[in-house]
Amino acid sequence: MTMTVGDLFVALVLIGLALLLSNALRLKIGWLRRLFLPSSVIAGLLLLLMGPDVLGRFMPEVFEESAGLFPAYVQESWASLPGLLINVVFAALFIGKTIPGIKTIWMRAGPQVVVGQTMAWGQYVVGLSLALLVLAPVFGMNPMAGALIEIGFEGGHGTAAGMGNTFAELGFEEGADLALGLATVGIVSGVLIGTLMINIAARRGVVTPEKQQEEGAPDETLRDEERPSAGEFSEFKKDLTQEAGTTDPLSLHIGLVGVAIVIGWLLLSGLQWIEQVTWARNGGLEILAHVPLFPIAMIGGVIVQLIVMRFNLERHVSTRTMSRIAGTALDFTIVAALATLSLTTLSEYLIPFLLLAFAGIAWGLFVLIVLAPRIIPHHWFERGIGDFGQSMGVTVTGLLLMRMADPKNESGAFESFGYKQLMFEPIVGGGLFTAAALPLIAEFGALAVLIFTTVLTLGWLAFGLLYFGRMVPNRGKGRWQGDQR
Repeated sequence: MTMTVGDLFVALVLIGLALLLSNALRLKIGWLRRLFLPSSVIAGLLLLLMGPDVLGRFMPEVFEESAGLFPAYVQESWASLPGLLINVVFAALFIGKTIPGIKTIWMRAGPQVVVGQTMAWGQYVVGLSLALLVLAPVFGMNPMAGALIEIGFEGGHGTAAGMGNTFAELGFEEGADLALGLATVGIVSGVLIGTLMINIAARRGVVTPEKQQEEGAPDETLRDEERPSAGEFSEFKKDLTQEAGTTDPLSLHIGLVGVAIVIGWLLLSGLQWIEQVTWARNGGLEILAHVPLFPIAMIGGVIVQLIVMRFNLERHVSTRTMSRIAGTALDFTIVAALATLSLTTLSEYLIPFLLLAFAGIAWGLFVLIVLAPRIIPHHWFERGIGDFGQSMGVTVTGLLLMRMADPKNESGAFESFGYKQLMFEPIVGGGLFTAAALPLIAEFGALAVLIFTTVLTLGWLAFGLLYFGRMVPNRGKGRWQGDQR
């Protein structure tokens, strides 16, 4: 079936209606708020229930070509959206944000960079070990399944959805559905387990979080980080002033995102051309040919921001507006990806799926409980819980948990976490290596990538213990008793 612009428009309108309904449900149903599930996930699951794998199995076709309660062209449009919109999300990631020098980033966020990198590379070690020892020999799965924990947990729904074409090109189509399923498990378990860990830490005196908002407050959502705290209010007012002083701020910011995507596309095309005329010539090794656009679009966004800073144009670029653009694109990406998730695939690979989920959760808890106290010198829990949340779901999960553990940001964890992203997201968690992991496994084999990621995991861990570990009070002891400060 050939899609038209009208078909795509109908598909987008239905996503908008689903998001509206999901927000209404969150306001009315308390347990949805307590789970901190974002509206986009709820909307995606609602559309999934109305799709061909659930209601579609038990009802006659509504349309001539049906996919559950929707026409088939709607499902086809939704399936194509994630791979496109994810480029907008990543292109907007750094536009409007001050990019400090490497020394500043390292002094503020070095320990969290180490914990985050150890967490991310370790997810490959755990996943690839599980794939080589159990999933491939016992269940006959593609060894590329070893990358699913990092793609689904650390990368989240957006990355999992954006890599759908890469999975298909490499002959592992079911991997896209498994990665999306893991991303959903990661968000839910990340919030639930993270909240449990905060309560344990509070009872042991490790942190002293203030009483949270009363149950039922409508603004207790994963988007709370968009509301300015007292310390962020001046920046918030600056953004409002920038928006008021711009003739058409939304159009301007969308244009900047478009420029970033074009720069990313030119860079990727140039790199792919170099690959084709050098090492990939005559059927040689191909890696960049399978790398999606979105991580390179992120580099394009960094270039746009550096140009903005170079020519003192910051007053024309609002961080708040750019965050809204990226957030809206991410919402539509998540809804479309979940709406087209194959439940048949998940049921077919249920035991491998559960093994990957449990292994990923166990590794995240090990890093938080055992490694973070020995690497992060000060306020280790407030900072470590952010890395844990991000590694289990998305960046906002980490922000949410940090806000729960330290509502007034007395530890400075928010700033350190933000600086850490500049040395983290370009590589893993949806960055260059995340995008290249599947092609690397396909070309070199899972064992080679396992060795490579093991060396990096141990290297980051050793550096963290030997460099930052020396600054840790009561070094070598777990700091789960009494005041950590």
